[in-house]
Amino acid sequence: MLHTLLLDKAADVVAFRPDPALQERIDELASRCTEGVQSDSERSEYEGYVRANKFIAVLQRQARKRQSLSY
Repeated sequence: MLHTLLLDKAADVVAFRPDPALQERIDELASRCTEGVQSDSERSEYEGYVRANKFIAVLQRQARKRQSLSY
């Protein structure tokens, strides 16, 4: 997968951050999780964001490697 990431897109992947409104929602769900007051639907939503975050972290790690190989 490292080779499939185009060098000109690597910087975009590394710089990716969620929309502020989305980040606010994730933070709210994380807080509710910590407090133990999530509904089932909130828990499911939060778990989806956690999975997506892990996937994005893998892509960003690969993009950083791709960038370092190009220098």
